[in-house]
Amino acid sequence: MTKNVVEKIDDLVKIKTILVSVSDKSGLGEFIPGLLGINPDITILSTGGTYSKIKEILGPDAQTRLKQVSDYTGQPETQGGLVKTLDFKIYLGLLTETYNPAHQDDLKRTHALPIDMVVVNLYPFTQTIARENVTLENARGNIDIGGPTMIRAAAKNFIRVAPVVDPKSYDTILAVLKTKEGALGMEDRYSLASKAFEHTARYDRSIADYLVGLSKKDVQSCYQTGE
Repeated sequence: MTKNVVEKIDDLVKIKTILVSVSDKSGLGEFIPGLLGINPDITILSTGGTYSKIKEILGPDAQTRLKQVSDYTGQPETQGGLVKTLDFKIYLGLLTETYNPAHQDDLKRTHALPIDMVVVNLYPFTQTIARENVTLENARGNIDIGGPTMIRAAAKNFIRVAPVVDPKSYDTILAVLKTKEGALGMEDRYSLASKAFEHTARYDRSIADYLVGLSKKDVQSCYQTGE
């Protein structure tokens, strides 16, 4: 199999399209207007409750700057938000490279946008299992799939994409964007990617530790298996 070898990248990548899907919505009230204050032409893709929150934050500007992921992909969210962002157009937007002609052809063919920043934090698994009398089904329902996938895709492609996983970093990111005319540098993206992989590693570790710690009796008591 022939693997792609990247020979050219841009140090500075202007943030034009961002995807926002967060469980912890703290800080969005300052971060989203801050991004638009730096670049008023930013396009924001979002899902579910995050979309509703950003729409409330933006007011009339939401009509031109905010788009539901389901409208962008043409695929409605499934019941309960089970599948929202796992779509070909999303991952083309995250994984394509600027100077790869085949990647650019794929974007044109699917009318996909290159996504420059992903703002994602995950379902509150550790907070859920810390509650008294939590059930396995409570825990299972808080295992995030789309979030870690987007984070990993964005972090893998740090040569072009910025993964943002911590609301505490919003102020720092805005400050950097202001000094670089709405762009982030390679060093900025690399640092964010390192934090993103650490974030998903801790998340997966907490899930694995919880599941390993359960006995067969614990699992059987939660579900009627017909045995």
